[in-house]
Amino acid sequence: MIKKTKVYAHRGFSSQFPENTMRAFEEARQRNVSGIELDVQLTKDGEVVVIHDEEINRTTNGIGYVQDFFLKQIILFDAGTWFHKAFHQEAIPTLRDVFEWIVSTKSQLTLNIELKNDVIAYETLEEKVLELIEEYELVNQVIISSFNYKSLVKVRSIHPHISLGFLFEGIDNKAVEKALTIQASGLHCEPQYAFSAEGKRAQASGLELRVYTVNDKHLFLQLINEGVEVIMTDDLEMSSRI
Repeated sequence: MIKKTKVYAHRGFSSQFPENTMRAFEEARQRNVSGIELDVQLTKDGEVVVIHDEEINRTTNGIGYVQDFFLKQIILFDAGTWFHKAFHQEAIPTLRDVFEWIVSTKSQLTLNIELKNDVIAYETLEEKVLELIEEYELVNQVIISSFNYKSLVKVRSIHPHISLGFLFEGIDNKAVEKALTIQASGLHCEPQYAFSAEGKRAQASGLELRVYTVNDKHLFLQLINEGVEVIMTDDLEMSSRI
C-alpha cells in the first residue's frame, strides 16, 4: 500500500481513560496518533463543552441535560469516577480548553470535532465552534463532522474552506452526492460502507473514508488493506500493535 492509514483516537484514548476528558486526549497524544475525535454541545449560557451524550448522567456524577447547566455548574461535575476512581478529578472540558492544550503543546494533531446537534438543535453551535477555531488559528487542523447534514450545510455557508466530514450510519447511497454538494473532504462511515460498492465510489470521487469505531484487530487490518484513509478507535494499545 502506498498510503498509510491514519489512526484517530475516538473520544481520546477512551478504552483506558474516561472519554472526552483532557487526560484521555493527552494520553492519546503521547501515543502518536494522527488525530483525536471529540464531541461538542452547548451549555445553558452558550459555552462549547466537550461531551458525547445530551445528558450528563452516564459520564458524570450529575443528572440532567447539558443544555440545562451553566458552564460554571457543569465544570464542577466529576467526569472521571464513573470510569475508575483514579480519575475522580477529571472534569468536562470546554472546547477552549482543548484548543489551549493543542496550542501549548504545539501539537499537529487533527481534531475531528463532531457537532452533537442531531438530537438537540443547538442554534448557534456552528458559529461558536467556528469562532473558536478562527481565534486559535486551527482551521488547517480541524475536521467538522455531524450526523446533522443541515448543520454541515450551515457550516459550509459560513466557512468556505474548513474540512467537513459527513457522518452517517449504514450504507447511504446518497452519501457521496451529499458530501460533494457541501465540498466535504470525507465520509465518516461504518466498516460495512467502506467494504461496499458505495464506499469504492466515494473514494473514486475523491472522498476520504474515515471509519468509526473499530476495536477489533481483524477488522482493523481488513480496513487497512481496503485502503481507508482513517480508522477511529477507542483502543490505541490494539492499534499500536498492528
